[in-house]
Amino acid sequence: MMERLAILLLTVALAQVTMVARQQPAERFRVLISTDIGGTDPDDNQSMIHLMMYSDLFQLEGLVSSPSFGSGSKQELLRMIDLYAKDYPQLRKHNAKLMSPKALRRLCKQGRHGLMPYRGFAEPTEGSEWIVRCARQKSESPLWVLVWGTLEDVAQALHDAPDIAPKIRVYYIGGPNKKWGVNSYAYIARNFPDLWMIENNATYRGFITDNDKMELIEEYQGMEHDQNRYGTGYYDYAMRDRGTMGRDFINYYKGIVKMGDTPSLLYMMHGDPNDPTGESWCGSFSPIRYSSRRVFHRQTTERDTVPVYSVVEWTFRGPVKSDIAEDSVCLTATIDKQQWAGYYLGNGEYVLRYCPKAPAKLSYNIASQFAELNGLKGSFVVDDVWPGKSDAADYPLGNNWYSDRSERDLYEGKWQGAKTQRRWRQAILEDWARRWAWLKE
Repeated sequence: MMERLAILLLTVALAQVTMVARQQPAERFRVLISTDIGGTDPDDNQSMIHLMMYSDLFQLEGLVSSPSFGSGSKQELLRMIDLYAKDYPQLRKHNAKLMSPKALRRLCKQGRHGLMPYRGFAEPTEGSEWIVRCARQKSESPLWVLVWGTLEDVAQALHDAPDIAPKIRVYYIGGPNKKWGVNSYAYIARNFPDLWMIENNATYRGFITDNDKMELIEEYQGMEHDQNRYGTGYYDYAMRDRGTMGRDFINYYKGIVKMGDTPSLLYMMHGDPNDPTGESWCGSFSPIRYSSRRVFHRQTTERDTVPVYSVVEWTFRGPVKSDIAEDSVCLTATIDKQQWAGYYLGNGEYVLRYCPKAPAKLSYNIASQFAELNGLKGSFVVDDVWPGKSDAADYPLGNNWYSDRSERDLYEGKWQGAKTQRRWRQAILEDWARRWAWLKE
C-alpha cells in the first residue's frame, strides 16, 4: 500500500514538472530589473545570484538600483557581478549562452534614493531615464519591467514619458514594497489605470522557506539548517562548496532561501507570461478592476476596517500656511512601530497615507509641530482579502491589471494566493540545484 502511494505521489510530481516544462517560453523576453539591492533586505542579493545564473533565458536590458532605504546603490549590483565573474568561466563550460560579466555591468544604472513625496514623482534619475530609453526602442515585443522594490523609478519614467505605458508590462512584488512605496503606487494606479500590471502582494510568499519565521528576518533566530533539502537544508544540499557565489550566499539570511523577488523571474521562465491567469512557476493570478482605497476625514477606530494592501488616507484640518510648500512633510505617524510621513496639501489640509502589508489590528499616533495635529491618534482593522469590497474612493483599473487569487483554498495561512506558487517550489529548487552543480569543486 505504501509503495503504491509513493509511486502515485511521484507520478503526480513528475506530471507537474513535465507540464510546466512543455510550457517553457520559446522566446527570450525583454526584461529590465528595478531592485532595492543593498538596502534593508538582503533577499535581493539572493535573487540577483539566481538571475545571473539564469541570464541565458532573458534578453536583459537593464539593472536599475532603486533603493528606498539603506545604503543600496549601483555599486552593490556591480559587486554582485564581480562575484559572478569569478564563477563565469566554469558556468560557461556548461552553458555558453549565459551573459558575460562585461555585458551585465553595462546594464547597471542608478535610480532614485529614497521614497517619493505624496504626489508620487520627483526628478528624473539615470535609472528612470534608462527605463524610458529601453521602452522606446523599436521592438515587436514589450519591455517587461520586473520590480523587486518600490515603484519609484517606474512612476518617474511614466510621469516623464507617458507614451511608454503601452510599451511596458510591469511585474511588481508588492506587499511590503507597496507599503513603503505607497505614494508611487498611488500615482500609477490613479494616472495609468490601463497599464499592464501584475501586482503580486502575497502569492510570492509561497516561495519563501518558512513564512512564519521569515517575519523575523533581521535576527533570524530559530532558523537553523536541517535535513530538509527544500527548506533550511537547501544551502547544504545545493550551494555549499559551489564556487564564489555559493560561498557568498551564506551571508544572506544564513543561506536560507527567502528570495521574495525571484517569483518575478520564475513567471518569465515557465508558463505563458502573456496569460497571468494560467499556470506558471510563479503560480497564477486573477484580473482586478479596481485597486482598493479608503479615505477618512476623521480619526478612525477599531470599528473601521480596510482591505489588506489597500491605500488608506486620513485627511486632517490644520493651520493654513502660506510659508510652507505643498507636499511638504508636516507630521509623522507611528504605525506598527514604524514612522510614516504626512504631507501638507495646501489650504489647511494635511494627509497621512499608508498601505497595510498584512491582516492586523493597528493603531497610529501623530506627532507634528502644529498643535492642531500633534497628539492625534486612532486605530483600525485590516481585513485579509484583497482587493475587498468596492468603494467610491477606489482607483478604477482597466482590463490588464492582475493580482493575487482570492479563493480561500489557495491561501497559505494569511497569504492570499500563495498556494499557487508553493506547489512549484520543489521543482524550481531542483532545477536550480542542477545549475549549482556546474560549480562543484
